[in-house]
Amino acid sequence: MYENEIYSNSENGGYTSYQTGNSTYGTGSTYGAGSSGTEGKKKKGTFRKFVVSMGLGITFGVFAGAGFQAVSYGADRLFPAQNGESVEAAASQTGGESSGMPMTNINQVTYVSDDISGVVEEVMPAMVSIINNATMTSSFFGYTYEQSVPSAGSGIIVEEREGELLIVSNNHVVANSDTLEVTFIDGTTATAHIKGQDSEMDLAVISVPLDSLSEETRKAITVATLGDSDKLKLGEPVIAIGNALGNGQSVTNGIISALDREVTNEDGTTGSYIQTNAAINGGNSGGALLTITGEVIGINSGKIKATGVEGMGYAIPISSASPIIADLMNRQTRTDIVDEGEKGYMGIAPKDVPAQMTQMYGMPQGVYVYSVSEGTAAEQAGIKMGDVIVKFDGQKISSNEDLQKTMQYYKAGETVTVTVKRLENGGYESYDIEITLGARPEEG
Repeated sequence: MYENEIYSNSENGGYTSYQTGNSTYGTGSTYGAGSSGTEGKKKKGTFRKFVVSMGLGITFGVFAGAGFQAVSYGADRLFPAQNGESVEAAASQTGGESSGMPMTNINQVTYVSDDISGVVEEVMPAMVSIINNATMTSSFFGYTYEQSVPSAGSGIIVEEREGELLIVSNNHVVANSDTLEVTFIDGTTATAHIKGQDSEMDLAVISVPLDSLSEETRKAITVATLGDSDKLKLGEPVIAIGNALGNGQSVTNGIISALDREVTNEDGTTGSYIQTNAAINGGNSGGALLTITGEVIGINSGKIKATGVEGMGYAIPISSASPIIADLMNRQTRTDIVDEGEKGYMGIAPKDVPAQMTQMYGMPQGVYVYSVSEGTAAEQAGIKMGDVIVKFDGQKISSNEDLQKTMQYYKAGETVTVTVKRLENGGYESYDIEITLGARPEEG
């Protein structure tokens, strides 16, 4: 009992007043003391918890429902009904119901697997390795030395016809060869012969007689499928296969980095190429650039070797190459050297064009016609003194040695096309001249 405090209670506990000094506090059933007041407080706390719980539940339900609808919509977008069926058709197959609204303008999802082993396994039998055995001549202190120098490249089997297996490659892979050796997927080798060359496009077709192959090899190999490089898109995945560094067939992959890329070649000519970041190194030349479905859309041609340049390989577009390949395949295969008495003869005095003349005066590299003999095949065809022969039957001619090595397969009486560069109006113009080769006159 504190001073100045007065307490009074009613008998039924309905109302209690507390007075302390001048202050009086009253409690009834709501604020009352005792058992009835405690029960009121519990009821009010329970109600508040119930209201809060209901609010949280409703909020969670709203967000969960929205999330479910978003996931469901995304799944429908990614996995529409097969074969363009409407939702109604798809639902009817599973016994479900739908609104019957057809789904249109569905974006198709393309999935590209990192595993390309299946494609490689399918196309590898159409790939070959090529070894070019050529003779290099060099001079030291007045002495001339000859040495056989092999070089490696690649090829693609494109057709079987008239007893021949036809293989396309780069011209620089097979040019100036003494012998060509082709290795197939089963490890067997065969001798190949040049059927046709196009130095400007850097393309060549070589042939292997089918009867020189075993039955097992003929079953192991296949013909490549040529695609359409005009339909390529930037970023499209590609596969490169070739005899990299002469170590045998190897596989790299990447994407289309650029289309119609103008590149200057080592001989000064320019070409339009497919650029890819798939690794293309020495020995890959002549190999295939493929789509992920295994179609050949390019013939690997080279790589920029400048310091600091990486991931820039080039391939000749197959759509540009196909007409030339078709023409080269139709040419006569030159397999046997003609006897000396039957060799074709033009009737010119040939001289090599020195490299310094090309550099200083822009004279084309080839064979300079120093003179034309009277009454010979060259004179009759219209070849003139001062002309520079740069091609013989489509094959690039860089020196008199190239010309003589090429002509040893042609007989007198055969008609071929000779390409010459002629100086006119301060510049060199190109002319294709048909010439019927004559017989070499008897010395007397």
